[in-house]
Amino acid sequence: MDNRDNRGLLLAIFAALIFLGFALDRLGYMAPVRLALQSVFQPAEIAVSGAAERATELSQQQQSVETLQQQNADLQAEVNRLLIENIQLKELERENQRLRELLNYTRNNPGISFATASVIGQVIGNDPNNFLYTIFIDVGANDGVAKDMPVVTHRGLVGRVTNVNANTAEVLLIIDPASSVNALVQNTRVQGIITGELGGTLTMERIPQGETVSPGDLVLTSGLGGAFPDKLVIGQITEVFQRDLDLFQTARMRATVDFGDLSTVLVLTAFQPKSLETGNTGGQN
Repeated sequence: MDNRDNRGLLLAIFAALIFLGFALDRLGYMAPVRLALQSVFQPAEIAVSGAAERATELSQQQQSVETLQQQNADLQAEVNRLLIENIQLKELERENQRLRELLNYTRNNPGISFATASVIGQVIGNDPNNFLYTIFIDVGANDGVAKDMPVVTHRGLVGRVTNVNANTAEVLLIIDPASSVNALVQNTRVQGIITGELGGTLTMERIPQGETVSPGDLVLTSGLGGAFPDKLVIGQITEVFQRDLDLFQTARMRATVDFGDLSTVLVLTAFQPKSLETGNTGGQN
């Protein structure tokens, strides 16, 4: 029997089985067989169906996780943007507040000419032989700025111009040890000299014995010596040192100007300092 005969026989047998199954199903004899087959294959079907459902759930969960991660990244980026924007707005508000205060100061002193300047640099030297507290500003000789002109903010005295270029100038701060300012206590008119200290603080020296100086007293420039105009605010006394054997009292002071936060200052361009070599009763530099 060749292969064609075998295929024909198999087809005949397969057709006969189909016909027999159809006939038995019509007669109701296939129900037990179907139940038996269901009992055999149902667990496998359930397992396959459950696996498919779990795979679908895992896929959906993965998509949800990725979606949440993207949403979280978007929200974090938005938070960072708003944070930067908030910082910038605060800086602008601080700068606007400074400018408003300086504007009010100039309006309250109509008889004085000012040149508004931005601080463009700062030098703090730590060499004991050359300890410097200076700042650089963006105005110079072309703006009417000259050496020894006082520099202020709305809070008080900052220092004086020591070097001038065409468009920039250097300012020695009053907290520098090389600085000295003739001053007086506002309420008692007691006079002394304000000097800078190595730690960036202020001291009022040469206060006569017997004069009353107390913590909380406000100290102003006296105008003596001609280096600074009078009535500029310098600071407030915090501590007084007095010994009976000394000729003078000494007081520690807190400056009204925040020297760590200088961004905009005013140069008193109308004030012409007098020569400090003659007639200087306070020994200013």
